Amino acid sequence: MSIFQSMNTTASALTAQRLRMDVISSNMANMDTTHGKLVDGKWEPYRRKSVVFQPKDGSFSSALQTAIGSSDSAGNGVMVSSIQEDTSTPFKMVYDPSNPDANKDGYVELPNVDPLREMVDLMSATRSYEANVTVLNATKGMMMKALEIGK
Repeated sequence: MSIFQSMNTTASALTAQRLRMDVISSNMANMDTTHGKLVDGKWEPYRRKSVVFQPKDGSFSSALQTAIGSSDSAGNGVMVSSIQEDTSTPFKMVYDPSNPDANKDGYVELPNVDPLREMVDLMSATRSYEANVTVLNATKGMMMKALEIGK
């Protein structure tokens, strides 16, 4: 294992969690956006987005086989495989006949963004980011101590 591989692994996690926080922020900013995307000539509300992670080196089984085998590489970090729209959660329907986006029954479709869920996801991403910063600082400290041994 390279001396900097753990730092590269941690850096990839920091980058991925930062993107996750950006997507969550976008969800929160658009939680009232009724004109998110034009579909077949009709405006559709903003759809909640989520980040999907995957290991950089492929699947879990390949990482496990690498760790079990003679190779000393245990993993290469994480990467964002995609940013997906949440199509399984329906839009919220709110009765507001005075809204120009209301349908003939007076209901307005609002985005499927739940602020509570977004805050929980944001707290999770923040904690993961902080944990990776701690790992990076510990690795840096160990490298500094190793350099001091040579003095």
